[in-house]
Amino acid sequence: MSALQIGNNIRKLRFEHDEMTQEQLADKAGVTRQTIVAIEKGKYSPSLELAFRIALVFNLPLESVFFVENKS
Repeated sequence: MSALQIGNNIRKLRFEHDEMTQEQLADKAGVTRQTIVAIEKGKYSPSLELAFRIALVFNLPLESVFFVENKS
């Protein structure tokens, strides 16, 4: 089975939502700014619960925020 990498559109979405800062997103999602930084950079895959919380901040379906990249 090939490895799966979780990609995201968080940086783009933050800027589309009144240039929301990482700190503002972190506050709304209930995590630290460092967590948002790590998720945006692809260094950390969020839990399913956190992924849904982030999607809810943007009022978007989960698949509009996160996607799977197949790293064969």
